[in-house]
Amino acid sequence: MCGRFSFVMEDSLILERFGVRVRTAIYKARYNCAPTQNLAVITGQDRETLQFFRWGLVPSWSKDLAIGSKLINARAETLAEKPSFRSAYRSRRCLVPATGFFEWKRDALKQPYHIFLKGEEPFCFAGLWEEWAPAGTDPVRSFTIITTTPNELMQTIHDRMPVILRREDEERWLASGADPGLSSLLRPFPAERMELKPVSNRVNSPSNDGPEVLVVP
Repeated sequence: MCGRFSFVMEDSLILERFGVRVRTAIYKARYNCAPTQNLAVITGQDRETLQFFRWGLVPSWSKDLAIGSKLINARAETLAEKPSFRSAYRSRRCLVPATGFFEWKRDALKQPYHIFLKGEEPFCFAGLWEEWAPAGTDPVRSFTIITTTPNELMQTIHDRMPVILRREDEERWLASGADPGLSSLLRPFPAERMELKPVSNRVNSPSNDGPEVLVVP
């Protein structure tokens, strides 16, 4: 599972790393991204612009937004089968840029950890997006983050991890149309390229969205 992440970069570095324009009036550094918030994504339909979609996928056939809170993640193993995800998997894939994510160790203490790439290198989660536009309402674009089995590092705290795409695979993920080999990209990221550290319980509340959530307790 992936229920929180961070995306903290300067505008100029976002353009350099991801090749997208940043509208300063909309973008701000986010230390504690949470479900139902409008967060940064990159799609193949508008590859040069950083867009902001609601976290929690709302399929086009949904009756209301409520389903989104249950679809913040999608299991890689069943994307092609689940009605909620299979259409987006075929044609509406996206990148979710990040600088780290949070996970809580499954024990009595529920200690939160910040997980990031060595050298604090920014990266992208593999995501899917949808547009929900029932009659008489404004369209809502939403996304979900794909998860897979954990690598050796993540196994120490959880039984799932988000799919982090290798940089060389990002454009292939965004490309439109079917690709029989896409499932091969949805594998655990190499543990030796990742780090984790315990952080403050402040991250438990989405209202705490500053550098204080990264403080080691």
